[in-house]
Amino acid sequence: MPPIKNRKKNTPPLIAHVIFRLGTGGLENGLVNLVNGLPKDQFRHVIICMTDFTAFKERINRDDVNVFCLHKKEGKDFAVYYRLWVLLSKLKPEVLHTRNLSALEAQWPGYLAGIRCRIHGEHGRDMDDLDGKNRKHRLLRRLFRHIVQHYVPMSQNLETWLVRDIKVAPARISQIYNGVDIGKFTPADPKPRAVLPESFRDERLTLIGTVGRQVPVKDPLTLLCAYIRLHQQHPDLAQASRLILVGDGVLHSTLMEKAVQAGISDSVWLPGDRPDINTLMQTLDVFVLPSRSEGISNTILEAMASGLPVIATRVGGNPELVADQKSGFLVEQENPEAITQALLFYLEHPVIRQQHGAAGRQICTQHFSLQRMLHDYTQVYERVLASYG
Repeated sequence: MPPIKNRKKNTPPLIAHVIFRLGTGGLENGLVNLVNGLPKDQFRHVIICMTDFTAFKERINRDDVNVFCLHKKEGKDFAVYYRLWVLLSKLKPEVLHTRNLSALEAQWPGYLAGIRCRIHGEHGRDMDDLDGKNRKHRLLRRLFRHIVQHYVPMSQNLETWLVRDIKVAPARISQIYNGVDIGKFTPADPKPRAVLPESFRDERLTLIGTVGRQVPVKDPLTLLCAYIRLHQQHPDLAQASRLILVGDGVLHSTLMEKAVQAGISDSVWLPGDRPDINTLMQTLDVFVLPSRSEGISNTILEAMASGLPVIATRVGGNPELVADQKSGFLVEQENPEAITQALLFYLEHPVIRQQHGAAGRQICTQHFSLQRMLHDYTQVYERVLASYG
C-alpha cells in the first residue's frame, strides 16, 4: 500500500477514524461499511486503532485505506497520546472522527495537531456504564465537549442523553442510524441450510439464532437460559427447533458448558465468529438480541433485512428499530421467561412469524438502507468541512 501523502490541490479530504480496536463488532462493522461505501473521489480514509486489529481488517475492500495501530497498554498509557499526535501531525487529515468513550481522548492530540474539523460518534455503552450515568465518564465527556465540534449519535436515545446529560447543544448533533446493505442481506427461498451442521438442515425445524460478541453486555446467557426453559416447559415444540449462537468472546466456553449441562447440546450450535453472516441469517426463522445495552444494532438491521422477526430487549435504540408486535417483540432485559414466551408464540404461529419478518424487511428498506447512511454521513462531513475547514 502506498504511503499517505499530505493533501494536494483537488485531492479529496482525508478523514482519520480513531477507534479502540478493529475487531468483530457493530461499531467496527459500521465503520467498514462507511469506508467501503463512500466514493473514492469524495473522501480518503485512514483508520487508527488505539490498540490493534484482527482479521476483521480484511473486510475493508479499498486498497487506499491505511490502518495504523498504536498498541496502547492496559491501564494508563499517556505515551500513546504522544504517538497519536506524531501520527496525526504527519498525516494532516482534514477531519478527525473518534468513536465511543474508549477513543474520545484522541480528540486532544487531534486538536494539538491542528486538525480543524473534529467529530465524535456515540455508538453505545458497555457493562461499566449501561445507563450513561457514570460520574467520571460523564465529567470526561463534558470536558471534551469544548474540543469536539460535532457529535454523531447512532440513536435518538443517545441523542437525548447527549443533550440532557452531557449538555451538548442540539445544533452540534446529527443523529444517524446505521444502514444495512439490503441487497446483501435479503430473504432466501429455499433457505441455504447446507452451510449448517447436518442435524440443523431439516426444513421442518424452526431455527432460532443470534449474532454478536459473547460478552456480558450482549448477554447471550439469557437467550440460552430462555431456550433451556423452552425445552423444559414445552419439550415437544422445542424438539422441533434449534438454537444458533454466532460469535465469540469470554462467555463462549460458558455457553457450551451450560448447553451440555442442560442436556440440549445437540440442539445448540456455537460456530464462533463467521464471515458469512448474510448466508447464516438466511437459514434462520427467528432472530433474538438479548443485549443489556445497545446503540443501534447492526445485527437487528441485518436480521430485519433478511426477512426475520426480531425478539429484542427494550434497551437503547432497539425500540427505534423493532415495531413491537408488528415486526417482532420487545422484552425486558435479563428476563429469560419473556424470551421463552416470545419464542413459544412464534413456534405456535408460523404465519404471524412470517408476517412480522416481512414487515421488518419493509421497515429496513424504507428507513435503514446503507445508501441512506452514506448520504447522511456525507452531509455531516461536508457541513463540518464547510464550517471549520
